[in-house]
Amino acid sequence: MQAKRVFLVGPMGAGKTTIGRLLAQELQLPFKDSDREIEERSGADIPWIFDVEGEEGFRIRETAALDVLSQESQILLATGGGIVMRAENRTMLASRGTVIYLSTSVEQQVQRTAKDRKRPLLRDQDPEGVLRRLMAIRAPLYNEIADFIVETDSRPPRVVAAYIADLLK
Repeated sequence: MQAKRVFLVGPMGAGKTTIGRLLAQELQLPFKDSDREIEERSGADIPWIFDVEGEEGFRIRETAALDVLSQESQILLATGGGIVMRAENRTMLASRGTVIYLSTSVEQQVQRTAKDRKRPLLRDQDPEGVLRRLMAIRAPLYNEIADFIVETDSRPPRVVAAYIADLLK
């Protein structure tokens, strides 16, 4: 029995969007990225939302988007790294579909996000320190709701997507 709703969670730089697109093709599910959906619905990009509304304003928008997206009949949803911070989001994810935690090391995150200027939480002078603090808080929450945990370090996205597709079939 193949999952009809698959939710990818994990830290920024884990490959949720890249792997998600490939996995959606493999599973023949429509792909959506919660961050892109929030931008489309609000008409503004995420850094702007953070600047104007703060992280709390963004999280409110994120929960509203998740509530709608997680009820679609078929979807492969790549979520934002902080989506697990709200208990209501964890409940929605865990109860409405199959949750895959894409796990990666902080070192890999640093490499993958080094040139990305669109990540509001990494505007700090110490992005590695920020990533370590976020991982300490969020990793237990990812683990709490994960049906499967898949390591992405040093693995090509296509290999990870094929592995997950096999897990779900």
